[in-house]
Amino acid sequence: MALNLSETEYRLAVIAEGGKQYDISDFVTELGWEENENEIAMRISFAIRNGRTPKGRLSALIKPGCLIGVFAAAGKREREVVRGYITSWDLQIRNSGNSLKCICYDELYNLQKSQDNRYYPSGTGTKAIVTGIFDEWGIPTKGYSGPDVSHGKLKYSASYLSDILLDVLEDAKKKGAGKYVVRAAGGYVDVVQRGGNEEVFVFKQDITESASTNVSTADLITRVKVCGPQGSDGESGFEDALDGLTEYGIRQRIYMRGADESLEDARAAAQNILDEEGAIKRGITLQAPDVPFIRKGDLVYVTAGVKDAYYYVKGIRHDCESRSMIMELEKAGTHKGSTSSGNVPAGTKDYNVGDSVYFKGGTHYISSYPDARGYPASAGRAQITQKNGSGKVHPWHLIHAGSDSNVYGWVDDGTFE
Repeated sequence: MALNLSETEYRLAVIAEGGKQYDISDFVTELGWEENENEIAMRISFAIRNGRTPKGRLSALIKPGCLIGVFAAAGKREREVVRGYITSWDLQIRNSGNSLKCICYDELYNLQKSQDNRYYPSGTGTKAIVTGIFDEWGIPTKGYSGPDVSHGKLKYSASYLSDILLDVLEDAKKKGAGKYVVRAAGGYVDVVQRGGNEEVFVFKQDITESASTNVSTADLITRVKVCGPQGSDGESGFEDALDGLTEYGIRQRIYMRGADESLEDARAAAQNILDEEGAIKRGITLQAPDVPFIRKGDLVYVTAGVKDAYYYVKGIRHDCESRSMIMELEKAGTHKGSTSSGNVPAGTKDYNVGDSVYFKGGTHYISSYPDARGYPASAGRAQITQKNGSGKVHPWHLIHAGSDSNVYGWVDDGTFE
């Protein structure tokens, strides 16, 4: 999507006590917001000149708990890009004039600051867990767009609710549901699929301020050990171990098989952990003119200083004063365009990792092994990320390449073209 970033305008509004809204854009000296990896709440910060109004100085109107909204326009259309509630209020008085600095967070902040004990019996679905937390904490929603798979027994003690949500969504991902992000927008909260944005922004060399590439094995998992349920002696017996890139050393993750989970399902889940976390991480940090509409979890396309590729936004910081932003990006794969020629089954054509294909819809599985658990997946463009899976039965691993499909797992021959 093309935007004239030189025309980007920002507006800051506050709803004071009594519900009256004030446009305080003319008083703003600093404004920015950020979404960080492993956090669910958005953080907004601003500073204003503490000017006089008919109601007194702005500091008398703007107080902790007040709702603020940031709006942006790149052209004629103005959109709300973020809102939050003031949690930190800092009045600074100097000879040169008064200033007020505030930090705000959106509706998800309460979940980041609240702990609870939780127990979910085996078979509880993702939706029930997530929406249950939202409902109990009075988090407003307009529905649920996230995954819904059955989980094994889950127990949390004095855990932050945000960490529980992230852990449950991570467990859903391991079961083949794909990667999802918890986000607030327009005063409501939802769980959205990573890379599901309809507007995909392209960053070329001529508009990019800087780009740095990073390759990391720091979080690499090279072995997953499967252990069975605890016996009467409290011990969990060893049942299997799956190896990945062990040339980087043994970095082991334990997968505990549930009492009602077969060894094959546990082995498939362990393989999925290796598929997801056993690869070398490649990403970039990109600084560019601010596009205020980009959110964490969005898909972008980058050609600046790197091989042309799609990337997921892991974290982002917007700075209105400098009209720039910094994005932490994770490579999503190289989309080469369709390599299909008519309706040729995957098994009869030489497809390779990196090819862009059309998934016909059907089932994606949590591993390539026989009896792996499968879930429905809708049709759409996808990327081949792995081939010849060691389980052989579902040999192709696909990741969706847009919002029309949710495929993110192992599929059969003939299911794409």
